[in-house]
Amino acid sequence: MSEVYFVSRRAKAGKGLVDKLRRLIKTAHIMDCVNEQDLVAIKMHFGERGNTGTIRPPFVGAVVEEIRGKKARPFLTDTNTLYRGSRANAVDHLDTAMENGYAYATVKAPIIIADGLDGKDYRNIPVPKGRRLQEAKIAAVPLDADAMIVLTHFKGHEMTGFGGAIKNMAMGLASRSGKLIQHSDIKPTINEKCKVCGKCVKWCPADAISLGERAVIAEDRCIGCGECTVTCPYKAIAINWAIDPGLLQEKMAEYAYAAVREKREKGKIAFITFVTDVTPECDCCSWSDTPLVPDLGILASFDPVALDQACYDLVNQAPGLIDNRLADAGQGTIAPGMDKFRMVHPSVDGTIQLRHAEELGLGTRKYQLIRLPE
Repeated sequence: MSEVYFVSRRAKAGKGLVDKLRRLIKTAHIMDCVNEQDLVAIKMHFGERGNTGTIRPPFVGAVVEEIRGKKARPFLTDTNTLYRGSRANAVDHLDTAMENGYAYATVKAPIIIADGLDGKDYRNIPVPKGRRLQEAKIAAVPLDADAMIVLTHFKGHEMTGFGGAIKNMAMGLASRSGKLIQHSDIKPTINEKCKVCGKCVKWCPADAISLGERAVIAEDRCIGCGECTVTCPYKAIAINWAIDPGLLQEKMAEYAYAAVREKREKGKIAFITFVTDVTPECDCCSWSDTPLVPDLGILASFDPVALDQACYDLVNQAPGLIDNRLADAGQGTIAPGMDKFRMVHPSVDGTIQLRHAEELGLGTRKYQLIRLPE
């Protein structure tokens, strides 16, 4: 059983959430993974241009200060995206990160894009016990870092149910070609709701969609990134989960395991997750919809599987908010205990990633939640 530490979102004079984050870091001994002079990667998601749900810069700055307090050398990092958007190469990615508030002036740390200028700076890493993969294409920069702190914004996801620390590592530490491998079995289809608006054509990175009486996807060109499913304003594009609903999540678990196995074995990685602004979709979207539940707080652990499980449980134990995707699902009052992620993504069982990650040895789903006093 792994320990997962938790501070609530509640705040008052002298005990703001940034202060509580610092106390969480100290109580959970998160900086035990950092030594003097270490080059420390702070793995996070800078958010697509227009997204407002990412981790706020003052929290990131507090983590930077804690690392500098150990006389180590922190930097922020993430990998380039597979799809079209504002983060497909390092130049645009850096511009977007700064626009979203992650400038040196605010966080006091530089940004290094993990897989280089165009996503080709990676190494092939073995996947021991891999069911779906034998190796993973992992970005070079985080592999070369001496230690890593994984900062995650917990939220929903169209194709994986939810996105937590596992997904942050799996997609976020993979090269562009590694992301393609993980997504390669996703097969979206277009139904009669299509209004031929052309938004999916604009966002498809493979130029696999054309317009006729309705949009048409060329299966031989589709790379399975799923960008069309979240950009369609009419919900006319869906994933054909009949192929294998667990394949993507199992590949994700194997990528996450490969990416951090060595640092986990050496005790050189820790995880902090923000269960705030729990939006129904990921931060790769150029918008942020109304959160599913109230802001709950921040969690920390050395076990990413236990951490994701605890976050998942806390969200489902919380009451749902109104006027959001839960309301769109037509379920009436969203009571504590209802699975919020299955309600907004009914075809996806997000716990597949947790089960497979545990099977691989990335962590355990069994945890002790340690709530810090207010």
